[in-house]
Amino acid sequence: MRRNRIRGPQSALTDFLASNNISAHQIHQDYRRRVREAEEREATEQETAEQEESQHEADDDFEETHAGKSPEQKKKRKRKEATTLAKIKQSKEFTRRKSRRLMDVADDDSDEEDDDDDDMIAKDMIDEKSRPMPGQLENCEKCGKRFTVTPYSRAGPNGGLLCAKCSKEVADEGKKAVPKKRGPRSGRRQVQSNLLDGIIQYGSMSLVEMCTKKVVENIDDVEEFGDLPSPLLHRLSQILSKRRVLTSRTLDFFLRPELHSIDIYDCAKLETDDFQKIFAYMPSLTQVNLRYAGQLKDRVLEYMMGQNPQIKHLQFDAVNLVTDACWRQVFQKYGPQLESVKLSNLDYSFDDETVEELCKHCTGLRRLKLTQCWKTGDRSLKAIAGLNSLEHLSLNFVEETSKEELGDTILNVGSNLQTLSLDGFHHADDHVLGLVHSMCHSLVKFRLSDNAVCTDQAYAQLFTGWQNPPLEYVDLSSTRDVDYSNPDGPEEPIGLASQGFVALMDHSRSKIQKLNIASCRHVSREAFEEVFSEGKKYPHLTELDVSFNTVMDDFLIGSIFRCCPAIKKLVAFACFNVRDVRVPAGVALIGGLRAQGPIVVEGGYQK
Repeated sequence: MRRNRIRGPQSALTDFLASNNISAHQIHQDYRRRVREAEEREATEQETAEQEESQHEADDDFEETHAGKSPEQKKKRKRKEATTLAKIKQSKEFTRRKSRRLMDVADDDSDEEDDDDDDMIAKDMIDEKSRPMPGQLENCEKCGKRFTVTPYSRAGPNGGLLCAKCSKEVADEGKKAVPKKRGPRSGRRQVQSNLLDGIIQYGSMSLVEMCTKKVVENIDDVEEFGDLPSPLLHRLSQILSKRRVLTSRTLDFFLRPELHSIDIYDCAKLETDDFQKIFAYMPSLTQVNLRYAGQLKDRVLEYMMGQNPQIKHLQFDAVNLVTDACWRQVFQKYGPQLESVKLSNLDYSFDDETVEELCKHCTGLRRLKLTQCWKTGDRSLKAIAGLNSLEHLSLNFVEETSKEELGDTILNVGSNLQTLSLDGFHHADDHVLGLVHSMCHSLVKFRLSDNAVCTDQAYAQLFTGWQNPPLEYVDLSSTRDVDYSNPDGPEEPIGLASQGFVALMDHSRSKIQKLNIASCRHVSREAFEEVFSEGKKYPHLTELDVSFNTVMDDFLIGSIFRCCPAIKKLVAFACFNVRDVRVPAGVALIGGLRAQGPIVVEGGYQK
């Protein structure tokens, strides 16, 4: 009687195998057979390699012992070695390793070097076959401890294997040997830039400064500035302009219809349409300040005249594509409503006739600044003399002008001036300084630089008994005799010298804030010692430039720090005797032999 076989439920895979006459038991047996054959084949190859290696070693020992006595044995050894290498070169593993080597190493045209590489790969494979297989026991090369070989066992420096403990120690030593990557350094260039700007910062930055810096660093990811106040927008414009990253895209962040001013300090990457977009988006503008605006053309100013009727302050730099005819239309359009005009670096247009048109229509002008305008001269000075409402006048002409026209200008407009800046007027003489003394009684800022005609006696007379209040800003740089064959100068000093310097500091001691006497090389050491002697104080002096005054040394610089408790920036280029002066905390010393080192001094002078 036949027994009934009870079967449980079968899976879909079991049904599939049974329907196709596939036996799981047979699959398992085939797998075990293939594994056994592979192990036997590998053992056979290893035994053959060991026998060949032992034979090679015996042949080497025999050759060392019987050198020159058995050339047949030597040839036999070489033939066996060549046969073994040839067999290995025909294997698939050799082909794979060679292809990887070619990917990592640049190809060489030499066939001999290619053959040497092939032999090296084959010999490495022979060495690997002679190593213990995973699961076998081996002695550690470093500590001698017996351990079980695994696929992750690390090779030692002499070709042996290391135990797990020694492998970890070797790995840790390797990590220590690799130098750590340094993070981003605080840029030396930025530090020097801050020094030139008179910025010395201790401790962490304020939250506003940190956020502003982070915004500038990631300006490409910013979509808009949001409702930032005008001071922060102005600061961002300064930083972006300084880094030369203000483009057509970033310009859009500053265009707000409700704002009345626009200040872009670097327009070098803006196109003509970008300038027109400024006036289109900001119809309420009253103040325009665009620097390095090389692509600003006539049609932009024509659009401005039609779109922005309320403009009162204009400042342009390097707008050399604007014609004289267009400038005249601007002055005719805005006329008396213009309160300030500042133009600089104009070499193509803006001639004397245009200045005359400016002075004819802009009768209410309070501030006029014309610097590096190549086509202006005596006619322009004569026209400026008619602007009786001027309060601030800054001139720097390329063409030579006469001292008579300059004197007439000061005679006519000097009484109302609060700023008088004359740079590069080489023919201005003592008579001009006399007119300043007699006519200008409201000056806060005075500049007369790059002049080699006015004498030290005239400077002394200017500041002695002058009815003008103490000056806050003084620039008398490069006023000296230019005869380099006589560095001490003539008997009667030319330019600002000792008497004029002493008279200046006596007159403006109480309010002077910024002083530039660079290249006034005829000021003596005795004059500096008198001005900055013990007991004298200049409470508001924050910036001082004494560059190229060779009498400066550590003692005089220390006297300046003592007498100027509010000083923040001291420039001393080419003062070669300034070596080891102690710099108070918060003061930027620029120049001197060691100015590039870290300027950190504990404590400071008592204030």
